[in-house]
Amino acid sequence: MRRNLRTALRTRAREHPMLAHDRLPPAARIWVTQAVLPWSAASVRRIWSRALARSGSEAAALAALAAAEAATLAREARRG
Repeated sequence: MRRNLRTALRTRAREHPMLAHDRLPPAARIWVTQAVLPWSAASVRRIWSRALARSGSEAAALAALAAAEAATLAREARRG
């Protein structure tokens, strides 16, 4: 069974989930605690960074997170 664990492929280095969460901006961390869906820190960081780069506003970044969550909930509702 040990040979299943060996590979020549490069493994992806992943950040510890709690450390990734702790490195989010304070406003994004607060948003995650109030979110309806479970969000990964990587997803929140990606949406936050893009919105902040576009607008430079923390309020716009929070709105982008809320819009992403609303879109995900709508997509799930259509699926049934």
